[in-house]
This record gives sequence, structure tokens and C-alpha cells, in this order.
Amino acid sequence: MAKIPDLANNGSSSLKIICDFSPPRGGTPSLIGDLDGLNPDIVSVAYNPGKSVRVNPVAAAAWIKANTKQDVVFTLATRDMNKVAIQSLLLGAQLLGLQNIVIVEGDGLSNRDRERFKAVYDFQPTSLIESVRDMNQGKDFRGLKLRVATDFSVGATIDMGRPSDSEIPLAIRKAQTGAKFFLAQAEFDPSVIARFRADFESHFDKGHAPPVFYGVQILAEDGIIFGNVPQGTRSELESGRSGEE
Repeated sequence: MAKIPDLANNGSSSLKIICDFSPPRGGTPSLIGDLDGLNPDIVSVAYNPGKSVRVNPVAAAAWIKANTKQDVVFTLATRDMNKVAIQSLLLGAQLLGLQNIVIVEGDGLSNRDRERFKAVYDFQPTSLIESVRDMNQGKDFRGLKLRVATDFSVGATIDMGRPSDSEIPLAIRKAQTGAKFFLAQAEFDPSVIARFRADFESHFDKGHAPPVFYGVQILAEDGIIFGNVPQGTRSELESGRSGEE
């Protein structure tokens, strides 16, 4: 199984594609048929989109890896589990041969959500990244020795909609605690990406900045939009241009 930093740094100039995949709301293999015809470099399995009940991302990623031979990365949010549950799940991921993980905080709960379930936040994303680094060194969160060290490649996310003067220091802290790659949300202005990239990479020795995969959203009529779409792009879509172009 390919680790994402190795994929990004293999010396090839070809475009690397990580395709987002939402686990189904049912545990039947036929529901994962949405992957038919796709051939990305990595399938990224999301964590309970919309805070809805879905197949666990570890289980979904393992099934995809075993049945499609695709390389995978699964997402894990700190919102819903305590430290014992998270690290036990990670040992399960190790057993299933998974190595790539993206750690996120998870969307906050609304008042209506709080009437139905509770958030945990036993870890924050940065502390969980550090904890996984310790698991890779053979220790659990209590400092006790694991029988076998894990071998995870840990990633984190970047919100391109936030000011770079706060988002870049946060990304640097995550890198310092163990994040080896980043997934950035969609940004429609290439100049924003260029400025962010230059600023972010300036904090590392040349050639040693963690790779950042910048999101590209395929826009669909009446679809959910992530990020700010420039008015010019909106006008083109309204005039009939396909969101896939």
C-alpha cells in the first residue's frame, strides 16, 4: 500500500489525484459501487459526512482496498470517541493493513444535535496527531508499550477559507507534531493557492515541506458548494458551462 508522502515525492511530475468518497448509509457491498470506473491514485474515505450514521471509514477503506486494489486513506474525527476508543480503532486499522490516515476535528454540534448525541473531544487534532506519532514509536496514550508499533502516515487538513496568518501557523504546528501531508479544501482562485503555497513552504528547508493536495470541487446544479465561488465562475455556470470543465 502506497503512503501518501511517498506518492507525492516519487519524482514523477504527473498529477496526483486523491478522490473523496462518502461511505454508504448501509453495510451492503453493492452500495460502494459508486467507485466503479474511477481510478484515482488514492481513495479518501470521509468520516460520517453530515454527522450521519454511515459505514465506519476504517471498515470502508479496508473493503475498498481489498476489493478494488485501490490505495486508500481514511479520515478520523476527534469529536466522537475517547482516547481508548480511538487508539483501539487505530490498532484495528493496523490489523487491516491500512497506513494512511487524515485527522480532523469534525463539525461542531448544533443545539438539535446536542439533544440527540454528545461530543467527546478527548483529543484535539494536533494532540491526536502527536499521539499517533507515539503509537508509531510503540507507545499508547498512557505511555504503555504496544506489542507492535503502528506504521501510519498521518495527514491533516487546511481550511483555505480561513486567513492564512492563522491557518499556516496551525498547519506548521501539526507538521511539527507528526503530520506528513495535508489535504486543503477547494479554492477557486489560483493566485490564493500560489500565495499560500509560497508562504507555507518558506517555513521549511527547501524541498522538505509536507506535500499539500489542493481540493478541486466539481460543481453541480443545486449541489453543495464548499468555499467561495468567484462571481465570474458563477456567471459561467449560470450561462450553461459544465461544472466538470
